[in-house]
Amino acid sequence: MANDRTDLMQGTLELLILNTLARESMHGYGIVQRIQENAEDLLKVEDGSLYPALYRMEERGWIKSEWGVSENNRRAKFYKLTKAGQKQLESERANWKRISRAVTKILQAT
Repeated sequence: MANDRTDLMQGTLELLILNTLARESMHGYGIVQRIQENAEDLLKVEDGSLYPALYRMEERGWIKSEWGVSENNRRAKFYKLTKAGQKQLESERANWKRISRAVTKILQAT
């Protein structure tokens, strides 16, 4: 159900990208596919959000990129998690758990 998809907040998207790249290097389209597949298509990742996030994350040193060939023989930029990115992922996961717990407590209080 495409209408039931939720757009992502910027920080959340970065967390999901880092988590996705922790498994293997991927090109942008592959990252989107993996996130949407793992979320059972409940989340929607737009190109207009993905690529700016990837560029920001590369500037911060969390990921690095190199050109390669995709599974359909097209030239594509592949992104890989760096050591700094792994540390950021751990920090983001802890922060997400804290925020998630707080929001759940607030929602249960009503």
